[in-house]
Amino acid sequence: MTIDARILRALHAAGSTGVSGAELAIQLGVSRAAVWAHVQELRALGFEIEASPHHGYRLLRTPDRLIADDLLARLEGRVRCIGRDIRVFARTTSTNDVVEKLALDGAREGVVVFAEEQTQGRGRLGRAWISPAGKGLWFSILLRPSLRTHEATQITVAAAAAMCRALRQCTGLPIEIKWPNDLLCRGRKVVGILTEMNADPDTLHHVVLGVGVDVNLERRDFPNELRAVATSLRLETGRPLDRPALAAALLVALDEDYRRICQGRFREVADEWARHCSTLGRQVVLLLGRRRLGGRAEALDDTGALLVRTEHGLLERVIGGDVVTQD
Repeated sequence: MTIDARILRALHAAGSTGVSGAELAIQLGVSRAAVWAHVQELRALGFEIEASPHHGYRLLRTPDRLIADDLLARLEGRVRCIGRDIRVFARTTSTNDVVEKLALDGAREGVVVFAEEQTQGRGRLGRAWISPAGKGLWFSILLRPSLRTHEATQITVAAAAAMCRALRQCTGLPIEIKWPNDLLCRGRKVVGILTEMNADPDTLHHVVLGVGVDVNLERRDFPNELRAVATSLRLETGRPLDRPALAAALLVALDEDYRRICQGRFREVADEWARHCSTLGRQVVLLLGRRRLGGRAEALDDTGALLVRTEHGLLERVIGGDVVTQD
């Protein structure tokens, strides 16, 4: 962790109490002059840091920017895997592409890549994902789970459950999960999850978990064709949200649920997923390639696949597709 990150960690922890320059110097093993120089660098990045003889340094405001040192400071001691290495790009094609390259280069799991803007963001089936600069959370995570290839769906389930829980806690909104990989608010999409894996039939080599959260987008940021089906947290709450704080909360939740499935506790995660899923218990029509499957969405099996009871009473196992209609 850099000195800037360690200073931010101390400032976040101190809150309104503040922390003295002398104490920071001791913690960091540097001079008070060096502390002052780093504080000046942080101020130049947009951090509003007060310095007073009575309270020492106090962090009054953080910039509406994703800064790796700030995110690492917020996560220190709160995550074991996801978020222990964070990289932020001002602009890139797709964070999934960046993480895939890191994976092939041998990066360890848990690295998270954020982009303030994506020029070629994508969702499932190659669909475009609108990723305007500074308005959302566009990020991807490298995972190397000890799961069999057919169990990879567990990761999408865990991601949806974790993010649903964190968003409900942070915003108070009635976030719901729509199978297989969307989070909705009042019927409109606010989060998309894209899971891409490198695997053979027996071995799961690595997974790239891509996430797009529409945080502070306004109505004009959505193309006309999406305005009826998509929304943002800002539109639903009526106020802008603190993106760095929300990013940290999401990574903590994702780390927790990833750890649960790696410990063989997928059923706990699936039960939580089911409580907030708007698809289960309903009559649905699923589009599976060129095939249409109708029936009642009943549950998830132990690998994370959706179990659908057809009109003929058969129970079909579905691992991917689109819900095109619901009752």
